[in-house]
Amino acid sequence: MALVASRQSMLFLSRVSLFRNSLNCNGVRVVQYCIHNSNNPKVEKSERKRVVFDLKPLVIEKKNPNAPNKYEVKVLTDWQKFLKSLPKPLHPYIDASRLDKPTGTLLLLWPCYWSVALATKAESFPDPSLIALFGLGAVFMRSAGVIVNDLLDKEFDKQHPRTKDRAIASGALSRTDALMLLSGHLGAALLVALQFDFNTILLTTSSLGLVFTYPLMKRITYWPQLVLGMTFNWGALVGWSAVTGGQLYLPAVLPLYAAGICWTLVYDTIYAHQDREDDLKLGVKSTAIRFGDSTKKWLACFSAGMISNLVLVGVNTQQTWPYYLALLGISAELGNMIYKLNINDKKDCWNKFAKNTYIGFYICAGIIVSTMIKKKDKTTEKKSEV
Repeated sequence: MALVASRQSMLFLSRVSLFRNSLNCNGVRVVQYCIHNSNNPKVEKSERKRVVFDLKPLVIEKKNPNAPNKYEVKVLTDWQKFLKSLPKPLHPYIDASRLDKPTGTLLLLWPCYWSVALATKAESFPDPSLIALFGLGAVFMRSAGVIVNDLLDKEFDKQHPRTKDRAIASGALSRTDALMLLSGHLGAALLVALQFDFNTILLTTSSLGLVFTYPLMKRITYWPQLVLGMTFNWGALVGWSAVTGGQLYLPAVLPLYAAGICWTLVYDTIYAHQDREDDLKLGVKSTAIRFGDSTKKWLACFSAGMISNLVLVGVNTQQTWPYYLALLGISAELGNMIYKLNINDKKDCWNKFAKNTYIGFYICAGIIVSTMIKKKDKTTEKKSEV
């Protein structure tokens, strides 16, 4: 296969060898290609810096620093191709909002859906309008959160190999524009929240303190993932409140919230291992640095805490066998994930991190099926606590 690139004059690259090395990144399959220029070997070295080919659906982005001549090629999803087709002035806004990377949005969304499904009456399916509202809210709040994070971490991100090309860190999006974009997302999230009752609105907006606090934690503690867990799983409280008109059943929502926090400590510690070496140089703290080579033991403990709390949730809400079957399945998945995890392999860390979106789905599916086969006459009326 021949590829043609333009750099002052036309350079013909006569041979492209495909290596079997793929990675699922937010629905993006990353494949390594080796580019050879047999026509003009002298030009090859200068072309290693950054070669971008206008290929669809392939976009050669950057070389693999660990292997000369290798470039990472992203196979874009339909959604990402659509975003890429939008006018280029919009691209920095899309990048800053992470609209092309849905993994974080899903991880934020699942605890909301768990809670909504748990609060749903027996023999019923969750309210589709609530499903839609929480879906929209997760998109807006996740985007707002990453913009806050990028604004506060701009100086760190500029020095970090993985984040230096982000819109805010690179200067593609000015601080003023970023603040305007942040205001837009927060405003849209508020419009979603206003569809709920007054108590749920108050509960929803009370999470903003955590949203603005989390980015600062990596400067002062090795446990920023704990604060992220408190932030990302706030929906475990809001979901129940939205279904019940502002009431909370604490024996259910508190262990659900705790389970979500344990889950976040698992997946975000794995995620942080991608940046461990660079974070050490920059003075950024994380649980990955705190745990070091003992990470797997800590992850096993957090996973046990997650499952234990979910079992307690099931007992307190009279769940049926599909729920516990789902817990059995995710217990096996978490155990297998931790056992096979290579904390020194960035690609493996990303793979394991991204797989957690499926864990969230399995829990949600287990709750929904359990609730639908639960008999109304066997349920106990929940007393509400605020």
